[in-house]
Amino acid sequence: QVRLVGSGGGLVQPGGSLRLSCVASGSTSSIDRMGWYRQAPEKQREMVAAITSGGSTNYADSVKGRFTISRDNAKNTVYLQMNSLKPEDTGVYYCNAVRLTNNYYWGKGILVTVSS
Repeated sequence: QVRLVGSGGGLVQPGGSLRLSCVASGSTSSIDRMGWYRQAPEKQREMVAAITSGGSTNYADSVKGRFTISRDNAKNTVYLQMNSLKPEDTGVYYCNAVRLTNNYYWGKGILVTVSS
């Protein structure tokens, strides 16, 4: 099992920045990919950014150039640096981990609100 605990959300004005963090515990040695998903009101959950254990990254087109995902394998932590935030980035963000066995794990949602 993998437990994910995220932090760092809040209210920010358009154009501002936030940094999300997610710490994994449990069977962390078998984690392959980690990432962030988000769900806006009345919309489906979507992938925001993901990173493999080797450091390869993938981003949603809507956040490319503004968000950066990074990972500290020694600390079992994944980060999401969000810059130039827009109101449409508002939503509940979820940390995700995928083990080599292709089991998915989710952290509790973190609310991010971008509003003036």
